[in-house]
Amino acid sequence: MKYLYDLHTHSTASDGTMSPTDLVQRAKLAGVTVLALTDHDSTDGIAEAKIAAMRLGIDLIPGVEISVTWGPYVIHVVGLGIDIGCQLLQQGLSSLREQREERALEMGRRLDKSGIRGAYAGAKAFSNGCLISRTHFARFLVDQGYAEDMAKVFKKYIVRGKPGYVPGSWASLEEVVTWIKAAGGQCVIAHPARYPFTRTKLRSLFEEFVDLGGDAIEVVSGNYTRDNCLTMARHAMDFGLMGSVGSDFHGPEHSRIEVGRMLDLPDGVTPIWHNWNRQDLAISF
Repeated sequence: MKYLYDLHTHSTASDGTMSPTDLVQRAKLAGVTVLALTDHDSTDGIAEAKIAAMRLGIDLIPGVEISVTWGPYVIHVVGLGIDIGCQLLQQGLSSLREQREERALEMGRRLDKSGIRGAYAGAKAFSNGCLISRTHFARFLVDQGYAEDMAKVFKKYIVRGKPGYVPGSWASLEEVVTWIKAAGGQCVIAHPARYPFTRTKLRSLFEEFVDLGGDAIEVVSGNYTRDNCLTMARHAMDFGLMGSVGSDFHGPEHSRIEVGRMLDLPDGVTPIWHNWNRQDLAISF
């Protein structure tokens, strides 16, 4: 049997627009056989997704995408195969969600001062009520006609120097690797080609990640070009890291990124799933 992996997706448990059940159904129709649900700083959708995956015959990998402050930058680390009952992990995620709420409130206040009334309440209406992200603010602003699309909202309102921008203060890379390892998971740097890093800065990140016990990088992501994939493949091999693949799917509204639709993992990269046991996936995950 040929397996199709998508190890980075989002649901309404964070900033996706599809419920965990609907996401799994869409993945099944796309031919995905192994799916990871990796919501931002939350595992609340895992239980529902697992029920749907068992019904449809998909292997569901419990995952999470965690926000990291690395120097002046924000990066993301995906945890795969985690025990969602791990207390240390859940305490860490809870603290990040509290920070998200504080940031959302401040974003609402700043947008209000700039003349955009009700932004916090509007963003919350687009969320699950438990986690409000910049994406929810962007959806509200598009809905209210402040911009034509999400990209223009971010550029005009919620990036550095714009009225709705509020910097986040997230976990350290060391903390996040520790949380994921405590939960029995594997650590993956999400979409490294998307960060505004020089080659030297990117390799510095990989070096620190390896020293902390990191496992893999996303060699393939939903919006990568072939050159992006080949560049990340070389970095993975240079640092002895495995390669992961993930669409970073958030919903059908984002037409350029579809669940299960990615380029192939380049030759020479060790897949993160190379030693996953199919029976263990069926039982443990």
